Amino acid sequence: MFLFFSKLLPLFIYPVGLITILLLLALLLLWKRPKIAAACIASALILLLVSGNAAVAGQLVRSLETQYVPTGALPKAEAIVVLGGGIKPQFPPRPWIDVAEAGDRSIYGAQLYLQGKAPLVILSGGRIEWQGGGEPESSDMAKLVQALGVPRTAIAEDPTSLNTYENAVNVRKILQTRQINRVLLVTSAMHMPRAIQIFWKIGIEAIPAPTDFIMTQANPQGDSSLQATMLTLLPEASYLQQFTLALKEYLGWIIYWLKGWL
Repeated sequence: MFLFFSKLLPLFIYPVGLITILLLLALLLLWKRPKIAAACIASALILLLVSGNAAVAGQLVRSLETQYVPTGALPKAEAIVVLGGGIKPQFPPRPWIDVAEAGDRSIYGAQLYLQGKAPLVILSGGRIEWQGGGEPESSDMAKLVQALGVPRTAIAEDPTSLNTYENAVNVRKILQTRQINRVLLVTSAMHMPRAIQIFWKIGIEAIPAPTDFIMTQANPQGDSSLQATMLTLLPEASYLQQFTLALKEYLGWIIYWLKGWL
């Protein structure tokens, strides 16, 4: 039940949910309370303009992504832990598994293995049945890293975890059975602050190895010309998504802190 409500309730806090609620209120109050209805519409518009703005979304994303950027070459470890979240199952008409943006996690994990950073790759991630189901994401991640050159004998899977806390707890069990503790933790840069603190909290010596960066040092806000700057004043779906993803991480941090997981 916690899992369901953790997915449901934040939808009313994210910009699209709040904007929808404000517009519904405006419709209900339009004839009897026109001033309140107008205030709801204005609030929805302001929220859309702010959350869909390139500069605002960029700053919010950057505040997360820059927290654990490695300052040099990553050290060697006993295992590479890759958290799921970027692989879509092989449902027709897909010819194979599909790799979403966060699929960089599996690709980077395979690259670290091929660089000799660790002899074991632990893939952590299940799938929620009421969100489409399919094989555990760890199985699809295993297909991808094997295609990139990681041998099956160097792969361990956690196929049941459904959130970041379960990722850490289940990975710890795998590490304990193999009597290892020092790992490179691979996840999206925006997700890394919450993930690394959970792993540290339960006693895993995790070294952050972030990937899937949205903001980069090279031209972080795109074209800086006058025309491009004027266009960024208008809300855009991609910036709205970035804002929502960053807000999701901050809300997740608060919820995990309240539950004592951080």
